[in-house]
Amino acid sequence: MRLDKLKKEFGDDVEITWKSFLLRPNKEPKPLEKFRRYTKSWQRPAEQEDGGRFREWSTDEEPPSHSVPPAIAMKAAARQGKFDTYHVALMDAYFYANRNVTDVDTIVSVAVDCGLDREQFLTDLADESLVREVVHDHNEAHEMGITGAPTVVVDGILPIPGAQDMLFYRNVVNKRLAINAREES
Repeated sequence: MRLDKLKKEFGDDVEITWKSFLLRPNKEPKPLEKFRRYTKSWQRPAEQEDGGRFREWSTDEEPPSHSVPPAIAMKAAARQGKFDTYHVALMDAYFYANRNVTDVDTIVSVAVDCGLDREQFLTDLADESLVREVVHDHNEAHEMGITGAPTVVVDGILPIPGAQDMLFYRNVVNKRLAINAREES
């Protein structure tokens, strides 16, 4: 949410490229009650301005088992030019509606709700090249020393771990723009 707001504020001076980072690359089912306790930690970002919508896991739906299916789904949505819309909707499905975003029915349902072509989306989900892209993004992050999400990388050299507030992001952008302007003159 904050990065979208930042992009709107700075326009063409800010380019955002989303990459996959697999917090849970391997399928590891979690017991529901343990997962419910974990989701209590979502209250902190929920209380922050522009932090998105969060709710402790309140459904009886099985928790997501790993990060790969939603990462592939994001890339499939991008092929139809709907990455931003799908990204927000899938995050909302997970963090607020408490849906299992590793379940293909959930992934496809959110895609259809976002106006994606269902058949094309299913075809893209099955495309092995998307798996390779996700793995490449993840490995590239590890090579940069990134160990968690969210991490914002500024100008390909400055990793900023964790979700930051808007003032912090504005200051970073303004400083980098000033540095870039000095280097160009």
